[in-house]
Amino acid sequence: MIPITPTGNEAPALHDVQHYMRPGTLQLAALPPLSLYVHLPWCLKKCPYCDFNSHEKPGEGLPEQRYVDALVADLEAALPLIWGRTIHSIFIGGGTPSLFAPATIDRLLSDIRARLKLEPNCEITLEANPGTFEKDRFRAFAQAGVTRLSIGVQSFNDTHLRALGRVHDRAQALAAVEEAAQAFDTFNLDIMYALPGQTLEQVGQDMAQALQFAPPHISIYHLTIEPNTYFAKYPPAIPEDDTAYGMLDHITELTGVAGLERYEVSAYAKAGHRCFHNLNYWQFGDYLGIGAGAHSKLSFAHRVVRQVRLRDPRLYMERALAGNALAQAEEVGRADLPFEYMLNALRLRNGFGLRDFTERTGLAITAIEAALKEAERKGLIERDFARVRPTVRGFDFLSDLQAIFLSNGT
Repeated sequence: MIPITPTGNEAPALHDVQHYMRPGTLQLAALPPLSLYVHLPWCLKKCPYCDFNSHEKPGEGLPEQRYVDALVADLEAALPLIWGRTIHSIFIGGGTPSLFAPATIDRLLSDIRARLKLEPNCEITLEANPGTFEKDRFRAFAQAGVTRLSIGVQSFNDTHLRALGRVHDRAQALAAVEEAAQAFDTFNLDIMYALPGQTLEQVGQDMAQALQFAPPHISIYHLTIEPNTYFAKYPPAIPEDDTAYGMLDHITELTGVAGLERYEVSAYAKAGHRCFHNLNYWQFGDYLGIGAGAHSKLSFAHRVVRQVRLRDPRLYMERALAGNALAQAEEVGRADLPFEYMLNALRLRNGFGLRDFTERTGLAITAIEAALKEAERKGLIERDFARVRPTVRGFDFLSDLQAIFLSNGT
């Protein structure tokens, strides 16, 4: 990464368009699709496995309106960098965005529409947790303009929910998913596996329960012990890797029977219900991130830039309202672009097009030829003159496949 501004207390200028537009070493023929990510950082309680930028709900209540004011100010400061570009998807993540009142989400989306050009069928996703569910709340989010709900169920087993530190129970999860299925044509269920004490039979029970609701999309996540979490300090006993692989194979079998295709390493969808927002990430599209700790990846004619907002919610609000909530801005170096691209694109079952790599990175395909040959020799990819796809082995050992491009030079 190449820092764009000097280090120190001075924050980078968020709207310095001339700096981003100056000549550089890349030549991008066209800009990729652009998405908007909005981070709402509060939860009822911090889960012991979570390493996201989430914070326990303050005792005095959420500063909803002030935070939306800050988001709008943040967006307005960033507008010069994306002027004239269409937004193809919006993802409101967290934290637990469903803690915010539907009226506040309505106001947020109205403020966004007033400042950005949205694609007519713009996908608008909101993350929700069953612990924040109350009757008609999800319907109210749909009325506010949300088109897709992503529900953090994780499990339908009360024992496993307690082990994960979740604030909801099985009954709340069932009620939340039932209303989501009634209120939204497209919704997602997050399910975790390889949980403390979990058996293969219990994984099957969780999946059978989830599939009874005929969800158009399911995201499947292996419980991992992340640094700087409660579980890192007090690690629970989780299933061995071989057992976890068996669980994932069972999940893939059950979802396949239910008509969901595994189109990404952790995502399963029915036809017409793939998540565009996540696909844009994986295809190395652009995204503007606003909110505490949000990340952005933005392309310009001669460079690709990454930005990070301030993480602390109160400091973020203060600085965003003052006109600059940016904590860091860096240009992605030529040598880093192959790995950055592959870290995303190789997550897709269908891989990537060779032309797409050149269009999104500004690099010739010769920049990754040596790494492609090594990956092919190890049986991790298959390719023709148009596409590169991970093999079944490449999907199973995705980290090993991606690492081949980490040392790739340009």
